[in-house]
Amino acid sequence: MLPAIRQCYPESRMPASIDDPIDIFTELFERAAQTCIEPGAMVLSTVDEKGRASGRYVLLKGVDARGFVFYTNMESRKARALSANPSAALCFYWPSIEKQVRVEGTVERVSDADADAYFATRPRESQIGAWASRQSATLESRDALDRRVTEVRERFQGAAVPRPPFWSGFRVVPQSIEFWTRDPARLHVRDHYERDGNLWVRTLLYP
Repeated sequence: MLPAIRQCYPESRMPASIDDPIDIFTELFERAAQTCIEPGAMVLSTVDEKGRASGRYVLLKGVDARGFVFYTNMESRKARALSANPSAALCFYWPSIEKQVRVEGTVERVSDADADAYFATRPRESQIGAWASRQSATLESRDALDRRVTEVRERFQGAAVPRPPFWSGFRVVPQSIEFWTRDPARLHVRDHYERDGNLWVRTLLYP
């Protein structure tokens, strides 16, 4: 269940309505989807077991009260980093609506049932690609990848493509969510939500 919202303002200044950061995100996402080619593109930042930070774009595939979900090869660099250090940061930027959203939190694996359900919705070629790619491993040539794709196509010819055992998803469980709104004078609006047990604490930050 999504925590209630507690705002860091005196009672006399409390807004008439209480905001929900997941609802805010969903509304912004829907606005961005009207003008952005890939509104679900987000920078995922991780830190591995050696303390090395890394960032890359991944695609958001689900968001609800539990958190933000994406899928990947579990042998990839990001998956290895998340297994060693289950914390992550996400960053969305939608220039058409002049908004940025930053999410920080802990990370957990999605259930096998959730991973199976999502994998079944992927286009067949994407399913085949998931089997063929040894994500983040050294690739000797493009021909080698093409051969692996051909082998997978032949293996599952005339049959459904099951989810690979090495492919699943992660959920970023938010500890904080920040909404940034551009200001022409660089006095940007930063609305910050921090989880405090079963509550969300809302504050404004200096730009």
